[in-house]
Amino acid sequence: MNAPATTELPVVVIGAGPAGLAAAAHLLDQGIEPLVLEAGPTVGTAVREWSHVRLFSTWGEVVDPAAEKLLAPTGWTRPNPATYPSGGDWAELYLQPLADVLGEQVRTGATVTGVSRAGRDRIVDADREQQPFVVHVAYADGREERFFARAVIDASGTWATPSPAGGSGLAALGEKAAADRITYRVPDLKNPAVRARYAGKRTGVIGSGASAFTALAYLADLAKANDGADTKGVWILRRGISGWTFGGGEADQLPARGALGLAAKAAVDEGHADAVTGFRTETIERDTDGRLVLVGEDGRRLDPVDEVIVLTGFRPDLSFLDELRLGLDERLQAPVDLAPLIDPNQHSCGTVYPHGHRELSHPEPGVYLVGMKSYGRAPTFLAMTGYEQVRSVAAAIAGDLESADRVELTLPETGVCGGAGLFDTPDAQEADAGGCCAPAAAPELVQIGVGAPAAGLIAEEASAGGCCGS
Repeated sequence: MNAPATTELPVVVIGAGPAGLAAAAHLLDQGIEPLVLEAGPTVGTAVREWSHVRLFSTWGEVVDPAAEKLLAPTGWTRPNPATYPSGGDWAELYLQPLADVLGEQVRTGATVTGVSRAGRDRIVDADREQQPFVVHVAYADGREERFFARAVIDASGTWATPSPAGGSGLAALGEKAAADRITYRVPDLKNPAVRARYAGKRTGVIGSGASAFTALAYLADLAKANDGADTKGVWILRRGISGWTFGGGEADQLPARGALGLAAKAAVDEGHADAVTGFRTETIERDTDGRLVLVGEDGRRLDPVDEVIVLTGFRPDLSFLDELRLGLDERLQAPVDLAPLIDPNQHSCGTVYPHGHRELSHPEPGVYLVGMKSYGRAPTFLAMTGYEQVRSVAAAIAGDLESADRVELTLPETGVCGGAGLFDTPDAQEADAGGCCAPAAAPELVQIGVGAPAAGLIAEEASAGGCCGS
């Protein structure tokens, strides 16, 4: 069949998470029809998978203005803006009501399998930009469908593609075979079955960001509970211990994010976790009891652990965009104009220069990666960043370049500065005042006692975000 005129078509939004639904709201505000395609069975599927984790941003920072405007006629009111929602709260109290308002413009159980230009594969130049986008979708019942679109906004995130335990970016040898003892998510220790899996066990936690902090704090809480005797965490860092290993603390302008690092520090101070520094996992083996033995690239073998929690960040799935001409940074897999602003090899302060449609554009006009996916492999993404991104992109698609270019966003600082890439430089061990991930002089197992434990912190002051990926 012939593709209809581009101006008559909707904008396809891939992913019904916070950024995707906000994009739909902004498109409607511009008078443009959105079609939101969500692979999961419900909106906010990824958010619901960490429903037990509390955000380090308040309700006042995680509700998009255009979405709130769309919700207002239904009688919806924003929860107390000074309080911190959990992932479950965010999904049930905001994302689901927003999807309900959008109605048939949101389709769940719809996996996008490919995006291209109608009648043009990646190599064809002729008349390319005049052709609409064609989006192929597969449903759980085996049906397939094709949609045409005037533009495509990919807000599918990175949750489904976690990074592996292996220190080279590849799965460690034996990692897949040990899948029954490994998770790539912060465990919900309020779930009795999950709690029993970790109670009284020795658990390795690989990672150096906020998710690792969360897991360490959760395990420490379990160790202090009546049913958690002998629970022990082993924190495995590819880098070393520096002054900023635990984040920005009281210097973080998001207090709950700073408190998260202090909670992890308290877990180590109190002896509920040991830390192994400068360890890059190469192989995961089983001992005679079925426990896991991590072997480093330098040949060191750690004492056996019962479970491993791998929290080494995420990476974007670009496979279904292969027929589009994307301009991505070779390291971060983020748009080339955005990458220098967020590159953890250069900085990790959390302050990102305001950016919008121009930084998010590609050689293929009309396609945008937004939200967490726009950051590629870089960490520390905040909802308010995504909301400003989609506001600018929707205005650009509508042709209102004055509004699209008027990008104004001030993000809270983490209190942590310096390049995460410092760990490979010869003088990095002197960088205590710089990077959050500078190495110790030599890899070793350490018990860190650097002052009194942080008082009054609870594991629920946690988030899926982070300072720098490991």
